[in-house]
Amino acid sequence: MNVRWEEHGWERIAPGVGRRRLPGWDATVGLVVGEDAVLLYDTGSTLREGAEIRAQAQALCGRRVTHIALSHPHFDHVLGTAAFSGARVYGAVGLAELLPRDRESLRASAVRHGVDVADAAEAVDVLVAPQHAVSGESTLDLGGRQVLLANVGPGHSGHDLALLVPGEREVVFCGDLVEESGEPQAGDDAVPARWPAALDRLLALGGDDALYVPGHGAAVDAAFVRAQRDELAARFGTA
Repeated sequence: MNVRWEEHGWERIAPGVGRRRLPGWDATVGLVVGEDAVLLYDTGSTLREGAEIRAQAQALCGRRVTHIALSHPHFDHVLGTAAFSGARVYGAVGLAELLPRDRESLRASAVRHGVDVADAAEAVDVLVAPQHAVSGESTLDLGGRQVLLANVGPGHSGHDLALLVPGEREVVFCGDLVEESGEPQAGDDAVPARWPAALDRLLALGGDDALYVPGHGAAVDAAFVRAQRDELAARFGTA
């Protein structure tokens, strides 16, 4: 389909690859289109937001999202997943057990950050945990293109999953391991001592010439990721 990504509020960053910066927290969702399958990276903060993303993806691709990769277990990245019925959901190993166990803290976090109480409760009630765990690296064939899911954490959380999209310029979706629109946030589930090493793994994954897409903010280059890595190491007193 000859559809302009920008007409639907998306940024096209490579052939068949785009992302949207969602309102509210400037969280990124990514979209990778293959000949046979469509992968979404993160799903938004509510079922309503997830349904909007689903409709936009359908308009862009002409078919439904078939695969979902969740970058980490924070409300603004996972609570829209139930809007994508039938999709195969991937997450870092341990995420499938964590999400159901942490329903109440997810709901409370969403409400604390401004999500409507009813919307937060609805999303948590139908919370979808990954059916497919990634413990190291996993290659997905989307038809005519392969993508790589990489469990590069812990760091920002205990379950950080990155997405590498090969191409003329490789694209790495980083989740909140990298943030451009503000200082990286370290909540109770962050693992500060290992965060710099997680960024080293991201850089090894994409290389110096890749485009890195943060969980919040504008796309950046390897030099930005490397500088943020060094800032985090200084901030947390790690090597």
